[in-house]
Amino acid sequence: MPAIGRTFISAVICLLVAAAARGDATLFRLFLTDGTNLVSFGEYARVADKVVFSMPVGGTIDQPRLYLVTLPANRVDWARTDRYAESARLRRFADTRGQEEFVRLTNDVARVLNEIAQTTDRSQALAHAEAARQALVGWTRTHYGYGEQDVREIVAVLDESIANLRAALGVTSFDLAPVPDPAPASTEPLLGMPGAREQLNQVFHVAAIVDRPADRVALLQSALLLIREAGAAIPTADAERLRQSAEAQIHEEQLVDASYAQLSRRLMSSATEAASHARPRDVERVLGQLPLEDAKLGGRRPEAVDALRTSLQQELENARRLRLAEDQWTMRRSLYRDYERAIEPQLEQLVKIQPALESIRRLEGPSPQSVLSLRKQLAGGAVRLSRVQTPQELRPVHDLIVGAWRFAESAVNRQYDAIQSGNVATAREASSAAASAISQFARAQQEIKTLLEPPRER
Repeated sequence: MPAIGRTFISAVICLLVAAAARGDATLFRLFLTDGTNLVSFGEYARVADKVVFSMPVGGTIDQPRLYLVTLPANRVDWARTDRYAESARLRRFADTRGQEEFVRLTNDVARVLNEIAQTTDRSQALAHAEAARQALVGWTRTHYGYGEQDVREIVAVLDESIANLRAALGVTSFDLAPVPDPAPASTEPLLGMPGAREQLNQVFHVAAIVDRPADRVALLQSALLLIREAGAAIPTADAERLRQSAEAQIHEEQLVDASYAQLSRRLMSSATEAASHARPRDVERVLGQLPLEDAKLGGRRPEAVDALRTSLQQELENARRLRLAEDQWTMRRSLYRDYERAIEPQLEQLVKIQPALESIRRLEGPSPQSVLSLRKQLAGGAVRLSRVQTPQELRPVHDLIVGAWRFAESAVNRQYDAIQSGNVATAREASSAAASAISQFARAQQEIKTLLEPPRER
C-alpha cells in the first residue's frame, strides 16, 4: 500500500478513536473558501489533498451522531481554520488542565529560585537558573499561549538573577535567548454546537461538494433522519421543503446510478462478445463509445467510468491474445494434421486394444490367443513411433503416446509370462502396466483433441 494511503487510513482511525470519546471532544470549525463553515467534532486530519473530520448530524449535545466526512483540502480556508483551531485548543487547555500545569510550572521556578538563594556555589546556581529559563522560554508556544504575560514576568525575574550570578563569576559578555513575542490574539470567536437547522444546512452543503456519490446519498439520508428528530425545532414548512429536497436528490442519484449500471452492462456485453470472437477492433470501438456515453450522462460517475474502462481494456487484451492464438493455430494446423495422419494407424491400434488392456487391468483375461495376437501387433511399435518426425510443440503429446504404447506392450508381455508361469504376482505387474497404458493414452487423446481445436477465450 502506498505511504499516502497508509497515512490516510491512520488519520481516519485516529478520528474514529477520538469520536468514541465524545464527551471529551473539542469543537473545531473548518472555514471553507466559499465563506461557509463546518463543525468538526474533535480534531480534523489533513492528509495530502484531503481533509477528514467528524461532523455532528443529529443526536444530543452529549452524544451527537457523527458522520465521517472527506473533502478536498483546497476547499478549506486554512489560515482562518488554523486560527480558529488555536483558539479552540487554548480554550480546551484552559478549561481542563491549563491552571494545573501553570501552577506546576511556577512551583518549579520558585523551587529553583529558592535553591539559588540558598546555595553558595554560584556556578551551580547559574546552571539551575539557565535551565529554568530555557524551560520557560517558549512555554506558552507549546501550551497554546496560556499565561503568556505571567511567564514573561517570571523570565524577567530569572534574567535579573542570571545577570547577577554571571557578574559575580566575572562573566562580562553573554547573550540570552530572547523571549518569543506574544502569540497574536485569535480573531476567530469560538462557536458552540450548532442547532438542528444549522446542522441541516451543513449537511446539505457538504452533500453538494463531496466527491463520492455514496457519501452524498448517505449524508442526505442522515438529513432525513435529522429532520424527523428535530420536530418543532424546525418550522413545519421548512422541514417539508428540506425533506422534499433531500428525497429528490436521493432519487436523482439513484437514477444516475441505474443509468451508469445499465451503461456498464451494455458496453461490457458488447466487449465480451467481441473478445470471445477475437475481434479487437470491435472492442476498441466499444472503448471509444465510453467517453461519449459518459458525457451524455453528465460525467457524474468518474469512479464507475474508470472501473468500466479498466474492464473494457482487459477485454481488449483478451481479444488481442485470442486473435494471436488463432493466428498461431492457423499457421500450425497443417503441421498438426500431418502429424495426426502419420500416427493414425498406431492411434487406431491403441484404441482397438483398450478392451484387452482393461481385461488385463482387472485380472480377468484376455484369452491366451488374444495375448499372443497382441504381442505380435505391439512388438516394435514404440520404436517405430519414436522415429516419427514430430513438431516441437507436439513433443509432450507424442511422448505420452510412445509411453502408452510401451506400457501396453509391457502389460501384454507380463500377462503372457503370467499365463506361462501361473504366477499371480506377475499378473498384478501386468495389471499395473495396463492401467498406466490406459491412463497415458487417455491423456494423449485429450491433448490431441485440444491441439486440433481452434483456441477459445478462457
